[in-house]
Amino acid sequence: MHLKFSRDIEKLLKQLSDKPLTVSDILAETSERGFSLVIGLLVLPFLFPMPPGFTAILGAGSLLLGLQMALGRRTPWLPKKIARFRFPHKFVLLLLSNLKRGTGWIEKIAKPRWKKLADHPYAWRFNGICIAWLTILLMLPIPFTNPIPTLAILLFVIATMESDGLLICFSYILTGLISLLFILAGDFLVQLINRIPSLMQ
Repeated sequence: MHLKFSRDIEKLLKQLSDKPLTVSDILAETSERGFSLVIGLLVLPFLFPMPPGFTAILGAGSLLLGLQMALGRRTPWLPKKIARFRFPHKFVLLLLSNLKRGTGWIEKIAKPRWKKLADHPYAWRFNGICIAWLTILLMLPIPFTNPIPTLAILLFVIATMESDGLLICFSYILTGLISLLFILAGDFLVQLINRIPSLMQ
């Protein structure tokens, strides 16, 4: 099964590889789907090593779009600095060549179901809250954790685009588990930092 997300994101990446498009151009092309599609495009690079300076711009874009969803907006908006961002050609080719590896596993489980839940305005808002929260976790300086919230955000994006209410519910549970994992990881790091002075003696 070829999902809307895979098809649309592949189309966008091919357009980006042919000619430089800004995030603003992509938003203009995708209309209301721009929320999910552009969030997916902004977080997908977090699955791979990124050039310096990308994290703040891409993370801020995803966070802002998530917050707008939480407020019930259907028309996405981004500040000029993020809207004018262009993906370097080499990086676009990297994303394009690894797209299936990043999202292929979700294609096997996503399909339209529980559509009343998936298309409900409150689900749209709560999805935005979860995406914004996961983006905050994504931007935390905790080593080797980027793929965890990234995959959860992609799960929300695909579930929303495919009107998969069951997958959205699973994404809520996954968000809770990831939050718990980050709390435990943060607590471990704090304890480790506090023990450094005693280890130095």
